[in-house]
Formats: sequence, C-alpha cells, structure tokens
Amino acid sequence: KNEKIIIAIGSAEKNFLPNNPLNAGERVQMIDETLKAEGIDPGRFLTIPIRNINNYALWVDHMNLYLPPYDTIYTGSQIVKACYEGSQSNKQLIQIKRVLPISATKIREAITNSTDTNSEWEALVPPHTAKLLKEMKIPQRLKDINETMNETKYK
Repeated sequence: KNEKIIIAIGSAEKNFLPNNPLNAGERVQMIDETLKAEGIDPGRFLTIPIRNINNYALWVDHMNLYLPPYDTIYTGSQIVKACYEGSQSNKQLIQIKRVLPISATKIREAITNSTDTNSEWEALVPPHTAKLLKEMKIPQRLKDINETMNETKYK
C-alpha cells in the first residue's frame, strides 16, 4: 500500500539495559537485515533511531524534526496514538493490533532463560534475526546485564 515505510526506533539513547539490550546501531542493523532476509526491498523502508525527550506534549514535534515528510502513522501504542491525537498534526493514524502472542519482552525473557542446550527463543524470531543476535552475542549480553542488575539492586 505504501511506497516507502519509515521505521522509527524510539528511545535510541538507551542500551545495555534489561529492556533495551541493543544499542541504536544494532537495532537498525537487526531490523534492516531481517527485512532484507525476508525479501523486502531495502528501497521500500528507512529505519531511523530517535532519542526520547520524555515530554509527550512535545513528542510529535520532536519526531517531525528527525523524520522525512510522512502522512500516515501505523502504531500499536496507545501513547503514540494519544500524542498524535493531541497534537495539531494532520497525519492519518492507523491503529494496528498485535496478531501474534509474542512480544520483545517475552523474547528477551526466553533468551535470558536459555541454555547451551535449550535455545527455544530462536523459534520466536525469524531465522536471520536469531543468527544475527547470536553473532552480536546478545544472549550472553542479556544474561550479563540481568546478572549485573540483580547484583546492584538495593535489598
């Protein structure tokens, strides 16, 4: 339907955290390479990491500073929906529904709980994504991050 899709990666400044283990460049690489591996023409999408500004009243204007012109927003986020509806934006907003019973949180949990003999998480992502995450050593990074976070929590 669309000639080109812009994929905005939010909270690009966050990395090496339990819920954001990849840095912005790694996220872009994972998305771009996975879409290419799935046969999607790279000329049909553009992936842009964007820092969070932690101010919903200014968020739409902030997005517009970093993105090329666009007229439609596809989102499954109620916050994104509310931000655009509350702005003076004339963009078309299309709410998408989650159709698969999977989320990044579930994938991260499965990776964290995996072992050398049990890597069930690989079935939760496309084959190229699993290969790339292993090449980036994300399973070990997630375990290290979670171990460090557990050690440093106040008890």
